[in-house]
Amino acid sequence: MKTLLSGGIVISLDPAVGDLDRGDVLIEGGRITEVAERIDDPDAEVINASDRIVMPGFIDNHRHNWQTAFRGMGADWTFAQWAKAMHETVKPHYTPEDVHAATLLGRLEALHSGITTMLDWYHVAQGPEHEDAAIGALQEAPARSVFCLGAGWATPVSVEAGIRRVRNTLDDDGLLTMAWGLRGADDTGIDILAQELKTADELGLRTSLHTGGDHRPVAAMHEAGLLRDTTTFVHGNGIGDDELRMLADAGSHLSVSPDVELKMGFGAPLTGRALAAGLRPTLSIDVVPSVGGDMFSTMRTAFSAQRGLDGGLRARDLVHFATIDAARSCGLESRTGSITPGKDADIILLRTDDVTVFPVTDPLGTIVTAGHPGIVDTVLVAGRIVKRDGALIDIDLTPLQNRLLASRDRVAAAAGVALDGTWRPKA
Repeated sequence: MKTLLSGGIVISLDPAVGDLDRGDVLIEGGRITEVAERIDDPDAEVINASDRIVMPGFIDNHRHNWQTAFRGMGADWTFAQWAKAMHETVKPHYTPEDVHAATLLGRLEALHSGITTMLDWYHVAQGPEHEDAAIGALQEAPARSVFCLGAGWATPVSVEAGIRRVRNTLDDDGLLTMAWGLRGADDTGIDILAQELKTADELGLRTSLHTGGDHRPVAAMHEAGLLRDTTTFVHGNGIGDDELRMLADAGSHLSVSPDVELKMGFGAPLTGRALAAGLRPTLSIDVVPSVGGDMFSTMRTAFSAQRGLDGGLRARDLVHFATIDAARSCGLESRTGSITPGKDADIILLRTDDVTVFPVTDPLGTIVTAGHPGIVDTVLVAGRIVKRDGALIDIDLTPLQNRLLASRDRVAAAAGVALDGTWRPKA
């Protein structure tokens, strides 16, 4: 079946294709086959994209989706309070059903806001039943996802057995692929980190690693020969400019979560410093108990923070970070991240006639400064239309929402925490 997106403002994020003030995109067999000012194909189903921006779907390459049930509760928490609340207080009470409900609704919420690809950084670490619940939820969502299996928070306990088990069930060809969430040398020592990276290489897995400025972690990995182009470093606030250059030289990737980093006191996001070092940053949401779950607000925070520091960045930079640059960090740049013939059709259509963004004179500027989930009209994943006219297709959210409410209430009661907005974890 063919689909023709007709008459939209095309933002391709591919220099060879460029941007079109008025363009058509032809899709066949789930892939983009042609992009041009006008395409005539009488066999295609036509989607009228006039009054729409046609662009690649967003890519969130770092989110702890299992925390969805506690959305908004951590708005006032420090980092230490968040760790106490999520990892020490509520996580021990999570059942596989709790993981499944949170993961599925969180993934659908992201899809609804135009995030066609998400790396779900899982660190519930309660056993194979919990892992399978998360995997099952990601498979149920009609979206592209990366299940990034990690160990529990700051723990010496390895998840290598789980990694090998899950790797036997997930290949690299479907909508759900896999990565390894590393613990880091501070939790394990450099020798164990080296062994885990060796195992990841053997299994053909990309890796993701939370890091900060203490103890010069990137320099230590550099000295041990452990930097590689298959690792994404998350946050990194406080690491030196020379360490950023080490990452750039190794082809490594950086995921910036600007809202969490500023709100929890990590320090200024590294977007500008990374670019100055020759490193392309990417963007991620991180945890929805503390911040919003859409990429529009994440781009806006990163933009404002960097402009406030040095006047740097342009709107196009932010859209690149959230699409093609993030696709590279996930090893998916040959499949998604730009509107390029031959790639899977992971595409979103944004309304330009909505009163909150009208008139759209500069599409990229509008996306970054005024965009919000309400303008996401249509979403396609691998050519399949999963949202149309502002609503997800063939998904009944009410039963899932009821499941998530019951999950939240049960976990909170078991943990002895209040749900009236007064909970302040004692870190």
